[in-house]
Amino acid sequence: KNSAKAMEKELVTCSLQEKENTAIDRSQIFQIPQRKDLETKVIVVLGKAGMGKSILVQKICQDWSNGEFSQFEFVFWFDCKQISLPEKRYSLKELLLEFSVKPREGSNEIFEYILQNPAKVLLIFDGFKGLHDHETFPRCSASQPENDLCSIKELLSGLIQKKILNGCTLLFTARPKDKLYQYVSKVDKTIEIVGFSPQQRELYITRYFEESPYCDSALKLIKECEYLFSHCYSPVMCRFVCFLCEAVLEMGEKSLPSTLTEVFLKFFQQKIMLMQTDVTATQNQESLAALARIAWCLGEKHQSAMKSDLILSKEVKEFALKYGFVLPFAFPRHSDSEEEEFGSTFADFVTQNFLCALHLLLAEERKDRNLTKYLSFLSKKKKPYNWLDLMPRFLIGLMFLQDDPYFCSLSNEDAKQSTKKQKTLLKYIRRLQINTLCPERLLELLCCVYETQNNYLLQHVALRLEPDLSFLGVVLTPPDVHVLLSILKRSRKEFSLDLQNSSIDMQGLQALVSLSNVTSFRASLSDTVRLWKSLEQRKDYELLKASTEKFVLDPFKAKTVKDICDLSDLVEMQKKMMNCVQEASGCTSYEIPAIRNLRKLEFALGPACGLQGLLKLVKILAAFPSLQHLDLDALSENGIGDEGAKSLSEVFPTLTSLETLNLSQNKITDLGAENLATALPSLSSLKTLSLYNNNICDSGAENLAKVLPAMTSLRVLDVQYNKITGVGAQQLTDSLRKCPHIKNLVMWNPTIPYGVLEHLHQLDSRISV
Repeated sequence: KNSAKAMEKELVTCSLQEKENTAIDRSQIFQIPQRKDLETKVIVVLGKAGMGKSILVQKICQDWSNGEFSQFEFVFWFDCKQISLPEKRYSLKELLLEFSVKPREGSNEIFEYILQNPAKVLLIFDGFKGLHDHETFPRCSASQPENDLCSIKELLSGLIQKKILNGCTLLFTARPKDKLYQYVSKVDKTIEIVGFSPQQRELYITRYFEESPYCDSALKLIKECEYLFSHCYSPVMCRFVCFLCEAVLEMGEKSLPSTLTEVFLKFFQQKIMLMQTDVTATQNQESLAALARIAWCLGEKHQSAMKSDLILSKEVKEFALKYGFVLPFAFPRHSDSEEEEFGSTFADFVTQNFLCALHLLLAEERKDRNLTKYLSFLSKKKKPYNWLDLMPRFLIGLMFLQDDPYFCSLSNEDAKQSTKKQKTLLKYIRRLQINTLCPERLLELLCCVYETQNNYLLQHVALRLEPDLSFLGVVLTPPDVHVLLSILKRSRKEFSLDLQNSSIDMQGLQALVSLSNVTSFRASLSDTVRLWKSLEQRKDYELLKASTEKFVLDPFKAKTVKDICDLSDLVEMQKKMMNCVQEASGCTSYEIPAIRNLRKLEFALGPACGLQGLLKLVKILAAFPSLQHLDLDALSENGIGDEGAKSLSEVFPTLTSLETLNLSQNKITDLGAENLATALPSLSSLKTLSLYNNNICDSGAENLAKVLPAMTSLRVLDVQYNKITGVGAQQLTDSLRKCPHIKNLVMWNPTIPYGVLEHLHQLDSRISV
């Protein structure tokens, strides 16, 4: 379970370059090396809402129908929104053959073949989120789950627990923060969809308009509105923006809305207006309000699908279907005599989010209530409406659009009520202790306030931001970066940004570090070096120099071999910078401040890669002139052994500033201790040396004892939990008499008799027992 959680966290926080380097082709999705064919395989596709997970699985189905993925004879695709209504029960046969393919004849024979050949079956469950509205996933209790009626959760439980169709392949799609791993303890492969790059956004927009008379002007118009263009990293948002751009150009207008709320307000108005003929505006308003109420009722239950009879009014049902706000589907029948039953689902998550916000703002029973409780940047409570994650932004945005003609055409909102709600919100944000918000909620506050485009609110928030802004581990999407950029520009403060593990793209990173009031920043080392290489290739030496001077590396913790490679790239970058500076100014030397100022380096690669990583690290250690603390323990047994100790000792003469060296738990023996002892006196600033929990015996202790008098800067030596006996302990004690500079010798070992150690302590109180 813990490894699964770690896998999920790693997915969300790895750098953009790492994601690009591990990109896979669609044909590789089902390739799982070293896996038994007889067991059920579980593959998970993660991605934020609107990233194209559903399009991907539909394309997989299409590819299969065209002859690809020939290992599967049967592929079944299910929309979890449709099959997860709590009152619905299915047998496996009904789910596969009635909900999906509906064969005209031979159902029993087909089903028997499926049961006997599970390895040839692929089951796709799209949108797993709709299935976890309870805290625990039920165990499959049906005696014959293939034929008995079960809830969809029980059926899925049987599949995951390998009680049903053991040997099939399960493909789930879900959002990154869904509690998927509490139900699926063993995942064989996890894939994440990260959205469009700027180049892909342009390609999508160009293709959308390629047969349109507005082909040339559309892309230019969208790119001019940087905020909307940033939202186009999401395929579903890109489609909405393109639709709206087309409508705007057809009307002869020359600009797009500046916020997401205005985009969807205009989108709804355009949809209804373009088809409005025989229905009055008032009837449309009433139908929209009724649909918004349904959206909210479902949203509170984490649902987006419903049985059609939930929409009581025929007019509302026709309205919703006519304008494409909801899409119909059919439920499977338990028997041939049963009447076919239909359901509806909201066309996409953004439409439902917008309708929920509209309901909260317009519903009669909520007009006098405080709407701030529905906002998602509450300081201490758990985020209440994280399933409707765009709803708070739309809600705040709509509060500040009471005079907008499009808003007036969709609602009968009273201007006085809107003003009252605005004042309530202003009062709430003025009282909010912004400096107590965690990074995720601070970012949500900034995005919500941006939707208002209210100068007072934007300025208020900008002035109250802390100088040290950390977004460590929080995914910063292109729209997030745009909002953060625009608000930082409003402040006169100087900021230090922590953008590590935020998956920020290169354009966003460049934009933020280019701000004059951003004086320092931390970010993924690989992404930072990649940015610098790009600037160097473009010969933008001024920005290159400015960004290198702002970059902070200290302290640096290496957890993978890639981290060491990134550090090597940084050192290599300094050489290139030297050439750039020499070319530009004639200077013969240049040091990247991050390299010059690195004081603490932690090495935690573990036993599998410890030696390999260290051999790479020692080649560049001399490049860090201020390194004071080198920790090769860092709560991880790196196991560098004698070979690593020898390699490290060879660079000791270059580490003139090193004060602390931690070589604990590294499987160093007497041979390694001998190599270390030979070179240790060259560490002229060393104050603390730890060799805790290695395999050093009396011979190693003797070699250390010989050099202790020459290590005049040393204050603390830790050799406890080795294999030193009383003989080695005596040698160290004898040497200690010649070392008045040493303050503490920690030397408890299970192989030293306690009486001997106690006696040595009495001889010299600096020896710890």
